[in-house]
Amino acid sequence: MGVMRRRDSALAVLVALLWGTNFVAIRTGLDSVPPLLFLAVRFVVVCVPAVFLVRRPGLPWRDLALIGVFTSLGQFALLYLALHLGMPPGLSSLVLQAQVLLTVVIAAVWLRERPSALQRAGVALGGAGLLTIAVGRGLSAPVLPLVVLVLAAVSWAVGNVLTRRAGALTAPGAGLGVTVWSGLVVPVPALALSLVVEGPAAVGAALTHVHWQAVASTAYTAWLSSLVGYGIWNTLLARYPVAKVTPFAMLVPVFGMAAAAVAFGERPHALELVGGLVLLAGVGVAVSRRRGGTPEPVAPAASPAEQAITSPVVAVDVEPATRSAREATDLVELAPTPSGRA
Repeated sequence: MGVMRRRDSALAVLVALLWGTNFVAIRTGLDSVPPLLFLAVRFVVVCVPAVFLVRRPGLPWRDLALIGVFTSLGQFALLYLALHLGMPPGLSSLVLQAQVLLTVVIAAVWLRERPSALQRAGVALGGAGLLTIAVGRGLSAPVLPLVVLVLAAVSWAVGNVLTRRAGALTAPGAGLGVTVWSGLVVPVPALALSLVVEGPAAVGAALTHVHWQAVASTAYTAWLSSLVGYGIWNTLLARYPVAKVTPFAMLVPVFGMAAAAVAFGERPHALELVGGLVLLAGVGVAVSRRRGGTPEPVAPAASPAEQAITSPVVAVDVEPATRSAREATDLVELAPTPSGRA
């Protein structure tokens, strides 16, 4: 199918809206729930129903655990901590997009996948944007939350490469299985870390005095952002080439920053805004495709159960040095769990 129908384009924009405003929902929930405890509760709500409906992917438990540790536990623990430390949610939705560029770099070093010229240019441009954000952030607020958020992007990128190395995303619906089953490693370690770091008293108080904001935030992040958002996203990927769907993910930080401005009056520093635009431009360059390149494959259709939870896919061209010209283009599936996303 060539051109996306207006209805499907509107659905793609809706998904970007859900994922962008998800950062505001997380920040709202953190007002009454410690970050690590909040993370544990979110993944219980997301994974427990799905694990009884989704078949476990054909991967060793070790691979699933490693993917879950970096893609879900590491990424979101650091993201929640960064927001808890004061990182603005709107700016967070933008900075986290650095995971696309970091995935390219880590794959080049670890898997020896030679990045294309556009990818190299995008990484350089995105790096300049990230540095500009750091300078702007340092002029107006502590830099520590930004450093923690960048580490979250690094963890996500490592998880992407682990998923790629395991070859876990070649079968129909495999992305869903990896997301659900690897996410099972999150609740117990997150709760244990919460008891150690945040303390039993804080955990007990949050669980016995539940605020409606925390309930609403958990429902939004687990059901709307994860279930509804990824369900629509996978349906679109089943209908259209990846390259036609994934550019809509670039709207996530736009909606995230707009929602944060409305909800919290967030106004980024001028240098932060300029750096964010440069970073976003770098991501756009890195995921763009040369004209006349290898056509995008159409994602296989998933069953309704498989469309419940999975991760957005970003098309990234890589050029393995040892492969033929026909095999020069691969797809790296960037599997955040429920941000983008967050």
